[in-house]
Amino acid sequence: MESRIIGRYDGEEKGPLLICLAGVHGNEPAGLMAIDEIFRLLSIEKDFNPGFSYKGRFVGIRGNLPAIHLKQRFIERDLNRMLLQREQERILSQTEDTWSAEDRQSIELVEAIEAEMADYHPETTLILDLHTTTANGGIFTIAATDPMSSRLAKGLHAPVILGFEKDLEGTTLYFFNKPEQKKYCIVFEAGQHNDHESVHRTAAAIVNCMRSIGSVDSRDVDHRHDGILINMSKGLPKVTELIYHYKIKPDEKFTMLPGFINFQSLKKGDVLAENQHGPITAPVDGLMLMPKYQPQGDDGFFIVKVLE
Repeated sequence: MESRIIGRYDGEEKGPLLICLAGVHGNEPAGLMAIDEIFRLLSIEKDFNPGFSYKGRFVGIRGNLPAIHLKQRFIERDLNRMLLQREQERILSQTEDTWSAEDRQSIELVEAIEAEMADYHPETTLILDLHTTTANGGIFTIAATDPMSSRLAKGLHAPVILGFEKDLEGTTLYFFNKPEQKKYCIVFEAGQHNDHESVHRTAAAIVNCMRSIGSVDSRDVDHRHDGILINMSKGLPKVTELIYHYKIKPDEKFTMLPGFINFQSLKKGDVLAENQHGPITAPVDGLMLMPKYQPQGDDGFFIVKVLE
């Protein structure tokens, strides 16, 4: 099994710490591939651009190692729903031989990220959590409402989704975003799992984050990185807010109807899915987000409304 740390890159000057986290869901390989590509580009940048300078440290981290190995979302529990202080305390109160796969991953992941921050002692830390979705239909960023998170998210030239940190406990955003400590976390969704362009979009997002936090000079950023993200976001709203989350109940036989895509317009009453009791309809007007077209997970779909 591969190691937790993908790599580290230290700049010539002290600066912000950028941690890119990928594979929190093991069936989402684009982030892992994009991080490898960024390390490759950093290793050769000075060959083509002798004046290039990096300020700070860049770290790539793998999320759920056994799930990545098996190429599935999770083993027993969704790691991105159990990053909670009470969960950490529960796990640590038990002996290691009783830990589930995700219990161990949760503890080790938090320890790895905290170790990186303790080792580098940055003034500012940004954790960029990299994901893809089962549905097509656009890229987006999930962020908290504090000013810095919003600025960083908007710098990715993708629709920004607000409200998730209040609705979904146990996510990276919920656990790691601490503006009062200058520790920020944003989530980037690069498109469909198996679309190879998702790798290029993710790499572009990483480069844009490096620019936004001041690790690289804007003059050293190829405009194609902006273009990749801007082109994919054409016609999509700039900012939306979560207004509805369909959570699948235990033993519910939930099936999403085929063909829905991210940001598809919905009307109240539209039939979206079905279970053993019959059709499941949209309770409000809005836009579809992350319809469930994979076997694991208990998030059926989300509905957002346009703010900008």
